[in-house]
Amino acid sequence: MSLSLKHESTESVMTAACASLTADCINPIVTSTVTVFRTMAGCELHHGKPFLVGDKKGAHDISGVIGLSGKALGTVVLSLSEPVALRVTEAMLSELPAKIDSDVVDTVGELTNMIGGSAKAQLEHLQMSLSLPNVIVGHDHQIAFPGDVTPIGVPFDCPWGAVCVQFGLSDTGT
Repeated sequence: MSLSLKHESTESVMTAACASLTADCINPIVTSTVTVFRTMAGCELHHGKPFLVGDKKGAHDISGVIGLSGKALGTVVLSLSEPVALRVTEAMLSELPAKIDSDVVDTVGELTNMIGGSAKAQLEHLQMSLSLPNVIVGHDHQIAFPGDVTPIGVPFDCPWGAVCVQFGLSDTGT
């Protein structure tokens, strides 16, 4: 599973270094997302076409956000529709929540942490550290990315509904 985002399509929006860095990280982040969902929830994700994120809003009802720092600075966001968040919580905790509650928030935070950790391991040349994940619930929530980056989003679908990963990395020059 290899995705590509042509550097030429992003250079007008981002600096060449940021475009290259973010585009080079797409496969480790997508692979990590697919693997974590398969391993932890028994759920197969199928990715759609990567896109540039313009409005920097969470794509769905609940988003896990984790920061990265090191030779790159950035953010990875796992955004889930409510049905997916409920079902993945059921798969991991063996009980279907009726609505988004503290168990769902904890589950989304843990998934985000696992995806970030797996991607970090695949990007070890960037010597990154992870922050603790934060979880945001609600429609149209805003996500902060490094100022010089236009994030990339990768939509996924699964039997439970819609998922999206958004990420943006900036070279720190170190």
